[in-house]
Amino acid sequence: MNRIGAKAGWQAVPGGVYGLVLAFAAVSSLVRAAAMFGPTAWRGLFMLVCIAMALLPWLLLDRSGRRAIGLQRPIHPSWLLAGLAVGALAASFCYWLGATLYGTGPDNWYISVARNYQLQPTAGWSLVQLHLVFTSVAILFSPIGEEIFFRGLLQQVLEERHGATRATLGEAAWFALVHLCHHGILATSLGWTILPVSGALWVAQMFLLSLAFAWLRRRSDSIWSAVLAHAAFNAAMNGWIFARLWPA
Repeated sequence: MNRIGAKAGWQAVPGGVYGLVLAFAAVSSLVRAAAMFGPTAWRGLFMLVCIAMALLPWLLLDRSGRRAIGLQRPIHPSWLLAGLAVGALAASFCYWLGATLYGTGPDNWYISVARNYQLQPTAGWSLVQLHLVFTSVAILFSPIGEEIFFRGLLQQVLEERHGATRATLGEAAWFALVHLCHHGILATSLGWTILPVSGALWVAQMFLLSLAFAWLRRRSDSIWSAVLAHAAFNAAMNGWIFARLWPA
C-alpha cells in the first residue's frame, strides 16, 4: 500500500489499508441499507455514512495518497463543466427511460426516490421548500462522500491489487448494487417487494453512470469532476421529480 501513500502504521493492521477499505465498504453498505429500510428516524444514518466516506482518506492517507485518489484540481477547468453536462444528461435519460417504460407506476425508479422523500416528516411544506431542501442535501452529501470513496479510495486500493480495468468494474458494480436500496427492493407496511426487471434496469443505469464518473475522474486527474457530475445528476433528477412526477 506504500504506492497509495498510506499513513505510517496502517500497514501493520491485519489486511492493511486494502482490508480496512473493503471492511468499511461492507459496513457502510449495511448502514446504508438500515437507513433506507429501517424506521424513518434512521434516514440520517445515510448522511453520516457519506460524511464518513468523505473523511476516510484524511484518516488513512498522507498528502501524496490523497492526491493519488484525485483530491486535487483537474488538469483543466473544462472538465468541471464536462462533469456537470454528463450528470445532467444522464439524469434526464434516466427520467425519459423510466417515464417511457413505466409512467408514474411503482416500477419507475424516480417514483421510488420520490416515495422516499414523501416518507420524511415534511407536513405543511410547500413544493418549493421540498425541492430546495431535498436537492440541497442531494447535491452535497452523496456526491462528495460517494465519489471520494468509490471513484477515489476504493478505486485506488482495488487498482493496486487487481489493475485499473478490474478495479473500475468492481467499484462500479458495488456502487450500482448499493443503489438497490433506492429502487429494486422496497420495504412497505405490507412487507418486502422485489422489482426484478425495473430493479435490474436501475442497477444497470447506476453501473453505467459509475463508469462515466470513473472516466471523468481519470481523464481530468481529479475527483472533483466526478463530484460535480454526481451533483448535477442528483439536481436534475430532483428537477424532473418535482416538475413532472410529484403528486399534486
